[in-house]
Amino acid sequence: MLALLITLADDPTPTDNEVVAGPLGFAIWIFLILAVVVLGFSLVKQLRKAQAAKDAGLYGDEPVKPEEKADSEG
Repeated sequence: MLALLITLADDPTPTDNEVVAGPLGFAIWIFLILAVVVLGFSLVKQLRKAQAAKDAGLYGDEPVKPEEKADSEG
């Protein structure tokens, strides 16, 4: 217990200028940004596929005819 107190008392807290993320932190941020972009594109692709399947009547809905679809979009 005494050794822990001595260690904590002897260990100074670093200043804000001494704490940096470094190149590894930068690489992690870039990776996370790219992962979000990839997930976004994948989500849009899956939503388009699900809408196409719904329009084709695969989920028990009435199939949408091309002229009805054009009317509802405009």
